[in-house]
Amino acid sequence: MFAKPQAEHQWLERLTGEWRFVHECQTGPDQPPQRSEGQMSGRMLGGLWLLLEGSGQTPEGDAWMSQFTLGFDTAGKRFVGTFVASMISHLWIYQGNLTDDGRELVLEVEGPRMDGPGTALYRDTFESVDADHWVLKSEISGTDGQWISFMTGHHHRVTSSDPSDR
Repeated sequence: MFAKPQAEHQWLERLTGEWRFVHECQTGPDQPPQRSEGQMSGRMLGGLWLLLEGSGQTPEGDAWMSQFTLGFDTAGKRFVGTFVASMISHLWIYQGNLTDDGRELVLEVEGPRMDGPGTALYRDTFESVDADHWVLKSEISGTDGQWISFMTGHHHRVTSSDPSDR
């Protein structure tokens, strides 16, 4: 009945700790990218679930918070997760897998379109660059089925004991 952590859960442990990030978002074809900075804190729950809590400010200066919950469903043999944020009312429910080389966790989800009514398929990729750096890439499926990148975030581990770095 009780699950035991697997190798896939150990992969999620790479994202634990304290992180500072810079995200760049594309808001439209003729718009310059918007930059957002903040911090993220990752911890494991029972060795099975990664909880990633983020906070930052929009380019307009508004504060936001977010929460990823990511795990590996041992019965379904796939990664699963959720995402919520203070500026959206939709609960995002993910599923996905690691790439063959084990460097990237690719999660897909259907959610509301950013440019009007209806839904779209989204893909978030967590790339483990090294022990102190990971990248989150967000894409949306275009009407032609091609993936369109709209956000890239670089997360760097906070290594200082100075509280102002957090």
